Amino acid sequence: MPEISHIGIAVRNLDRAVETYSLLLQKKPELIKEVAEQQVRIAIFRSSGEGPSIELLEPLSVESPVGRFLDKRGEGIHHICIYVSGIEAVLKRLKEKGVRLIDETPLVGAEGHKIAFIHPSSFSGVLIELEEK
Repeated sequence: MPEISHIGIAVRNLDRAVETYSLLLQKKPELIKEVAEQQVRIAIFRSSGEGPSIELLEPLSVESPVGRFLDKRGEGIHHICIYVSGIEAVLKRLKEKGVRLIDETPLVGAEGHKIAFIHPSSFSGVLIELEEK
């Protein structure tokens, strides 16, 4: 079974969402950062154990992918990120099998790891992010 890196949650107001999640999780996020290339501001709450992290995403623009998501669907789960090894080979294999990729070549994510997104139409309406471990 693949290991889940994190669950991305789209929010309209990152500061308010950080307050709410901090109350629930009884801790502050380990990272708050602007990722200009992806037009988002993020906050990451890491799991205490081996479980997935929670990544809150606030769009920097209504025209950004997360901004458009919020406009269409409102706040909620935006994506699920799965760890992979050899992300380039995984992307090639998926493309050869007809999976619709958003990113055919990896990008650099907020924490410096290679990432790529797969279109939700290929995975039952769920946006999938791959992250090289």
